Amino acid sequence: MTSYKKTLDYLYSQLPMFQRTGPAAYKNTLGNTLVLDIFFNHPHRQFKSIHIAGTNGKGSCSHMLASILQEAGYKTGLYTSPHLIDFRERIRVNGEMISETDVVSFVNKFRKLNEVKKIKPSFFELTVAMAFDHFKNQQVDIAVIEVGLGGRLDSTNIITPEVALVTNISLDHTNLLGDTIEQIAGEKAGIIKKDVPTIVSESNPECNPVFMNKAEEKGSPIYFADKEYHAEYSMFLPEGKQVFNFKKNKELVFPNLKLDLLGNYQKNNLGGVLKVVELLNEKNWNISKENIYNGLQKVVPTTSLRGRWEITGNNPLVVCDTAHNIAGVSAIVKQIKVTPWKNLHIVLGMVNDKNIDDVLSLLPKNATYYFTQAKIQRALPAADLAENAAKHNLKGNIFPTVKKAFKNARNKADEKDLIFIGGSTFIVADYFL
Repeated sequence: MTSYKKTLDYLYSQLPMFQRTGPAAYKNTLGNTLVLDIFFNHPHRQFKSIHIAGTNGKGSCSHMLASILQEAGYKTGLYTSPHLIDFRERIRVNGEMISETDVVSFVNKFRKLNEVKKIKPSFFELTVAMAFDHFKNQQVDIAVIEVGLGGRLDSTNIITPEVALVTNISLDHTNLLGDTIEQIAGEKAGIIKKDVPTIVSESNPECNPVFMNKAEEKGSPIYFADKEYHAEYSMFLPEGKQVFNFKKNKELVFPNLKLDLLGNYQKNNLGGVLKVVELLNEKNWNISKENIYNGLQKVVPTTSLRGRWEITGNNPLVVCDTAHNIAGVSAIVKQIKVTPWKNLHIVLGMVNDKNIDDVLSLLPKNATYYFTQAKIQRALPAADLAENAAKHNLKGNIFPTVKKAFKNARNKADEKDLIFIGGSTFIVADYFL
């Protein structure tokens, strides 16, 4: 039998992979996905689902919903991407990663079935098929499915979910999804299905008409969560949680709502999550307020989510976050401003297909930078990053690896300083490795 290591080698080296090669791995058709669906006898039809798209926040929302559903007693599948450390992070049931044996078995089965058809799926297309097959085999009650890229042509977009959620829209992957907010919204709106209620977490005058027109075309109800659910601010608790008082239409409905995912930006995600639960209950799912409270205050231990304003050390304070586009980095900069520190150290790396200058223009100039690069093909060379950063008056030194950059920052930081690690999901992944 093929070993797990050889199976991973096949997935990583023989299939086009966006993480490794970027846009070259993107498929602008669902053709392979539909063939794979036939190969495995339409597994997505065997379980209920929730579909989540958006530029930022979809991973946080996916994990919050999975934690709430598990707390309510439902056997819950969770499909997310990319992974940080272990490939199997992408596919979980009740928080447990798919086993190495199941990964090997699925890939062997695909390769045998493919001897006749000889299709050439991307890494993401085959991974989605693996997730759906696993959720069917595990007989999950419901699966939370995160879109990989865009929505309309994403491999996950063959499901007909109970509810769809779009977290927010900002400029990212413009070479694939369009270079305007309206164009990107159009791609995300592609997950709207006939008669399936759709929620948009954050309304936006540029995006709202796009979603409303698509919903009308599909005959689907649409809701803008931030027009109903609202929390003015959050407070951080010594126990490592933040607490919100959430109102619905000005009535306090979730007082003292604790969340173990930090970062002020989570309040924008929470409104959408609460609206999803409300609509699920209207469809006769049984999710109590107690389930919501309990699920939200233990998202991390329940689902193992990492890299969202995650505090990994104190004295000095060490924080990492996977934010990597304009909107995400803007939220991080705001968070840094309200975090106490004496001196700021930023370990920074990016990938080469992002809008580098727009992101760099947002970053604080009163920091010491440690420019580095992740161990992936798409990584922007640290020297190139430092050269671009200098144009924005961002100063620091160059390091060949994330580990060396962080070690240097740690040696130079005082107890009252802040060390932030980010700029790319893959920088955070290398930090954890």
